[in-house]
Amino acid sequence: MPPSVNFHLWEPCNMRCRFCFATFQDVRRDVLPKGHLPAKDALRLVELLALRFQKITFAGGEPLLCPWLPELAAAAKARGATTMLVTNGSRLDADTLARLRGAVDWVTLSIDSVSPQTHAALGRAVHGKALPPEHYLSLAERIRQAGMRLKVNTVVTNLNAGEDQTAFIRELRPERWKLLRVLNVEGQNSGKVEDLLCPREDFEAFVARHRLLEREGIVLVPEDNEDMRGSYAMVDPAGRFFDNAEGGHRYSDPILQQGLDTAWSQVQFSLKRFIDRGGLYPFGGES
Repeated sequence: MPPSVNFHLWEPCNMRCRFCFATFQDVRRDVLPKGHLPAKDALRLVELLALRFQKITFAGGEPLLCPWLPELAAAAKARGATTMLVTNGSRLDADTLARLRGAVDWVTLSIDSVSPQTHAALGRAVHGKALPPEHYLSLAERIRQAGMRLKVNTVVTNLNAGEDQTAFIRELRPERWKLLRVLNVEGQNSGKVEDLLCPREDFEAFVARHRLLEREGIVLVPEDNEDMRGSYAMVDPAGRFFDNAEGGHRYSDPILQQGLDTAWSQVQFSLKRFIDRGGLYPFGGES
């Protein structure tokens, strides 16, 4: 197992990103009608994961829709794990930050464009209304003030591949900026993502355009399509390991029923790809 795991604890989301790699509509339809485990089962699962993984990333859907997220993060933290939250930023207000303070080490903001119009076209919007850049900049400051480290995830599509986000990212000042080329995941975004796909050369040009930010202490982490496949330890909303190594999601048996080792043996994972894509970094110490 790698040192880090992504727990997609919550299928529901208040945005409808057309490229989303993890919609889990199959999980909700076939296994978990509510789209999440009961609170007590989620807590048991996090306690189990924290015994084996050094970092637990809470993702979704939108994990801030989960009322018991602070308890899950605190449980992971109490067992020595570094904790990370991946959020679209729409629900991370002052009260929520206060409840997460001390339990969440990192906040990753999912931001794809400097243009609210582009975000709306991508589906990164709540009821059709996208967040303005000023919201993200203010939120970044509040995250730092709460003692949390900041990371940004950007999915590069044909709608934003030509953008120069240098000035915005410079002002945002994340420690790490992950750049992911939009990926077609069968059963998750198929039928919605096709007209957003961008050629590799456009993705590479986007990365090259922003490399100068590394001179200012911002670590760029580009992930092309092949980098993403089979290189993550991931748990779905039903509490099963899953992989995307063959183009769609393949799920293990439930971890709480079969145990970590048996469930892990049922998915594909490449430690080499994990290392090659930059999965090993000082997430628990000084950057």
